[in-house]
Amino acid sequence: MFNTFPKLKIIFAGTPQFAVSALAALLREHQIVAVLTQPDRPAGRGMQLAASPVKQLALQHGLPVLQPATLKTEEVQRQIAGLGAEVMVVAAYGLILPKAVLQLPRYGCLNIHASLLPRWRGAAPIPRAILAGDRETGITIMQMDEGLDTGDMLLRHACPIAPEDTAQALHDKLAEIGAQSIVEALRLLQEQRLTPVRQDDDAACYAAKLFKSEAQIDWRQDAQQIERAVRAYNPFPVCHASLNGVIIKIWRAILCVDTHGEPGNVLAADKHGITVACGKDAVCLEVLQRPGGKAQPAAQFLQAIHVEVGDNLSVCQP
Repeated sequence: MFNTFPKLKIIFAGTPQFAVSALAALLREHQIVAVLTQPDRPAGRGMQLAASPVKQLALQHGLPVLQPATLKTEEVQRQIAGLGAEVMVVAAYGLILPKAVLQLPRYGCLNIHASLLPRWRGAAPIPRAILAGDRETGITIMQMDEGLDTGDMLLRHACPIAPEDTAQALHDKLAEIGAQSIVEALRLLQEQRLTPVRQDDDAACYAAKLFKSEAQIDWRQDAQQIERAVRAYNPFPVCHASLNGVIIKIWRAILCVDTHGEPGNVLAADKHGITVACGKDAVCLEVLQRPGGKAQPAAQFLQAIHVEVGDNLSVCQP
């Protein structure tokens, strides 16, 4: 729908790739007066300082970029106030917004959150939804308050979770839905047709940050849970196990029901994959990665590492 209202003056706060789609969409519809993003971080093998994906897009469009380490200082808050923004849009920014900042723009701060709140508040809603076996997730546009994803919901759009979805695939879908949703929410805001809805705190659950230790496969678990973990931890931190003393990463696996054996034992190894027994049923590992190598289909992996029936996969620190 064509927006007949004047362009809003927006501060955009975001850091990773998830936020890039939203910034690109807002650039087409409104006036971005500045971009807030986290300070450059060391990245890559050389650990050279690298700009965030959001900063890279902002610089391409000649936008002012602010990279404070915190928003709690009076100096930074005066700088933000001086931008004269009507609203701040936040997408995976990574810094806490204090009350003083939340109250600066006329319309406050709107957050693009990658879940259907109040489910999965917190840092890692996408992988947590996959791990839990949720059938759908989505995007919530939320009016930010001082709590952790506790503000009033302004707009929600659902997204089914496909059986084959990895965290990366679902991330990409939700980034696009988030971009569309924030444009819609701002249009409704200008039309005074947004209706805030309080969250049901009793229905809330917490999506804790991911740790590498979580991705160590415990073969005593049900195969279904292990298959979900392989998808949820792709691309980070990636499921891993030890095979004959070699640490391998597992990028793709499928469920093999009614297939049994001692948990961790290899039941089959051929061009189709490496079938490993779990606490219940089994999984077939289809894409794997050896140390120093690239992720590759099982047929290629088995040419480099010998695997036979009866071998055992165990938990091993990466």
